[in-house]
Amino acid sequence: MLTRYIREAMKRARFKTLEDGTCFGEIPGLAGVWANEATVRTCREVLQEALEEWLILKIRDNDPIPRLGRVSLSLKAA
Repeated sequence: MLTRYIREAMKRARFKTLEDGTCFGEIPGLAGVWANEATVRTCREVLQEALEEWLILKIRDNDPIPRLGRVSLSLKAA
């Protein structure tokens, strides 16, 4: 389920080249999940790491995690 969420989030990632030549990437709808790196490839890798860390914090703090299309994460305690 977690892998599916990460895959779906990364499909939504948007990248742009900034004036200084670096690449900026973000995932719309996931506030605070962004990266700024020298290349698109590195930016994509760092963006996924930022997403994973963001998810860990959301899970740890029991914060809601936005649904992405048909993919959602439920944090119901057993």
